[in-house]
Amino acid sequence: MISNNVFERYEIKYLLTNSQKRSVMNAMEKYMKPDEYGKSTICNVYYDTPDYYLIRHSLEKPVYKEKLRVRSYGTAASRDNVFVELKKKYQDVVYKRRITLPEREAMFYLGSDAYGGLDGQIGSEIDYFRFFYRELAPKVFISYDREAFYDREDDSFRVTFDENILWRDRDLSLTKGPYGKKILPPDTSLMEVKTSGGIPLWMTSVMSENGIFKTTFSKYGRAYNALAKNRE
Repeated sequence: MISNNVFERYEIKYLLTNSQKRSVMNAMEKYMKPDEYGKSTICNVYYDTPDYYLIRHSLEKPVYKEKLRVRSYGTAASRDNVFVELKKKYQDVVYKRRITLPEREAMFYLGSDAYGGLDGQIGSEIDYFRFFYRELAPKVFISYDREAFYDREDDSFRVTFDENILWRDRDLSLTKGPYGKKILPPDTSLMEVKTSGGIPLWMTSVMSENGIFKTTFSKYGRAYNALAKNRE
């Protein structure tokens, strides 16, 4: 096992036109810079129960919800490190726990019936999640191209832009690479503001000036709705 990571923050989402994105990017130049990944392709495999309970419950907008996914930056080889992530949301606060494992070890662990194979508190939480929901299996692959930035003076304030969001319900492996059906309409991107506190005044100003308003948006939710519609 390579590392443990814990995040606790607000994550606020906005759908932007190309023009709105340019305005935000122009305003960001003075205050923010690209993070270590810069522009990258993120691949995710979401796990769920046979009846898709986790995403169905999430779409009901409950006070508390949670999900399990495995993530890589770019197409993963079997020996590459990937993130196994347990993401929870209580009211408006997002709590994310993740561990890093080689892809083949992560897939073996998530596909097995064994528990207790991970060390530490985060490992115990993931074990309990798998034990509680049982029969978890890969359900949807989602990929997107992301540009990520953080504030020069406060790296807890981050902004990401996701484009070319694709989903599929086959080849559910991080080793297969990104392809699938598009989620967003053309010339649209998803902006996420991630912060442990408030949003800087300069950012609220540029959003107000350009008619940018927060929205509810779930990539997995959009994929599930499309999947359910196709099965009708």
